[in-house]
Amino acid sequence: MSDRTELPLASLDIEAWTCPAPVRDRPRVVMGHGGGGALSAELVQQIFAPAYGGETLSQMGDAAVLSLGGARLAFSTDSYVVRPLFFPGGSIGDLAVNGTVNDLAMSGARAAYLSCGFILEEGVELETVTRVAEALGAAARNAGVEVATGDTKVVESGHGDGVYINTAGIGVVPEGVDLRPQRVVPGDVVIVSGAVGVHGVAVMSVREGLEFGVEIESDCAPLGGLVETMLAVTPDLHVLRDPTRGGLAASLNEIAAASGTGVVVREREVPVPPEVANACAILGLDPLYIANEGKLVAFVPREHADAVLDAMRAHPLGRDAAVVGEAVEAHPGMVVARTGLGGTRVVDLPIGEQLPRIC
Repeated sequence: MSDRTELPLASLDIEAWTCPAPVRDRPRVVMGHGGGGALSAELVQQIFAPAYGGETLSQMGDAAVLSLGGARLAFSTDSYVVRPLFFPGGSIGDLAVNGTVNDLAMSGARAAYLSCGFILEEGVELETVTRVAEALGAAARNAGVEVATGDTKVVESGHGDGVYINTAGIGVVPEGVDLRPQRVVPGDVVIVSGAVGVHGVAVMSVREGLEFGVEIESDCAPLGGLVETMLAVTPDLHVLRDPTRGGLAASLNEIAAASGTGVVVREREVPVPPEVANACAILGLDPLYIANEGKLVAFVPREHADAVLDAMRAHPLGRDAAVVGEAVEAHPGMVVARTGLGGTRVVDLPIGEQLPRIC
């Protein structure tokens, strides 16, 4: 006989229960809606896209590609709410430039101009605002982009978190460049430009006061020059993505779903630094789902893959580039990883975000 006490269902206070993962039918916004995973996608597809409409928005890329006055322009916007404002290897100011520059680069465009909007919380120290602004300006100069216009708002104390930033950017897309997931075909080679998971672990280590025996610095960097190097080999790249929120796993799932192909990743070939692997092992995280801010993933026609890889490795931001998988006909819309033990596992789109507020 069991000594377990059975409680009548009517006595259970279900409203007091909590769930460690976001519940997808909640009537209110949860942190997972900002994580770049399934909840984010539902927010866009079920609320924003129907409200806005428009053919251009349906591209759902990192940047929209527009025809205006005879030119092909890329246009993108992003907001930055990282906590803390400063972390090893960068700051919210660096992210605000490089994040938008990289979104433009994923369409093949070289960023030309940025707008910059600051939302400041009452009481934040002006020295902090100065440090952020100076970091942003230095990052813009390093990326070869000009901050052309901006805006500032202040909210009451307790209604913000120091500094939030929004940047939007425009750039010109070269003739003959057509980067979009619908161009992916079975046989395409999947290349990542370097080690994954570094940015998310760097931010988390400072936020939570964790030490892993070595300081981990963010990979935050502008990728426009690397993309130009790749396009110089061939303009016939099929798609590029910078795997920020949701990490490499989210980017691969988005591409697989949009292209209708399957993706196979060889887990052992994914470059994960030992310090990132160790941190993830301790904390129960998967490096494939952790954000990056200076890496890209490319789907390249097989006949061009070797030349593109060589060119990437000759560039400072691509010296650790690696082939990690391929697009396949099997399991369309699904990403699977071949493990080091010879098995396979499904790499699904994350529901929310393992590490919120990292960009």
